[in-house]
Amino acid sequence: MTDQSPAYHYAVIARALKIIDAAGPGLTLDKLAAEIGMSPAHFQRTFSQWVGVSPKRYQQYLTLDHARRLLADRFTVLETAHSAGLSGGGRLHDLFLTWEAMSPGEYAAAGEGLTIRWAYVATAFGEALVMATDRGICGLGFTEEFGRTWSMQDLTSRWPKAHFIEDQSIAAQAEAALAGRAARLHLIGAPFQLKVWEALLHVPSGRVTTYSELAGAVGHPTAQRAVGTAVGRNPISLLVPCHRALRKSGGLGGYHWGLPVKRAILAWEAAREDALIAS
Repeated sequence: MTDQSPAYHYAVIARALKIIDAAGPGLTLDKLAAEIGMSPAHFQRTFSQWVGVSPKRYQQYLTLDHARRLLADRFTVLETAHSAGLSGGGRLHDLFLTWEAMSPGEYAAAGEGLTIRWAYVATAFGEALVMATDRGICGLGFTEEFGRTWSMQDLTSRWPKAHFIEDQSIAAQAEAALAGRAARLHLIGAPFQLKVWEALLHVPSGRVTTYSELAGAVGHPTAQRAVGTAVGRNPISLLVPCHRALRKSGGLGGYHWGLPVKRAILAWEAAREDALIAS
């Protein structure tokens, strides 16, 4: 791995985001660069290139009231977003996604007869476990907060009768999707879960929605608790953007792969969006 490779930069940025989140606003550029093992100037260039803003500016996106500001300024009415076609890649980091849903009968079979290949990949938010069928990516979970064993058990338990094979070649699918290139998803879930996940795909990068808005979008406005459960069971994190769902109060709510990961993703997307608007 060279110091110019995407994997190297992902590792640097993932570590930096974690340090910034843990340290709070008193962290200086010199201290942060020293922690990473780079000169301040080199680190600032690398960070700004990948995140879109300086480390100091990024810290402002991690403040406690950031979620409330997102909800006030960047709330997406899902019916409007859907009619405007905002899920298709018009903004930075929106993905040109196509997806296919597993039929109810296939879902009830718990993955029987299904071959799922898996690999670990580096991302800007830490290492991720990616899984895919021949129809597309079916799982993506982060290992940073709970470790590889927990993440593997969590995803494989979704489809207990499937046949799982380690295959590093599928990492290329995930890397293409994370880079904003065309990607195929294979959504495997119960019918209600599929509705919720498809609604999430209509929330653009840099925007957020609420659990109550999602409930209305899937035709069950009083089913906010069930919607929250479906959001939490989304197996394809980041690509199906469950991190963009917030509580109506502006609270972050939960995140299956750890709240530090959710905070980092939301801050990253908001920073990139602001950088795009300013350019």
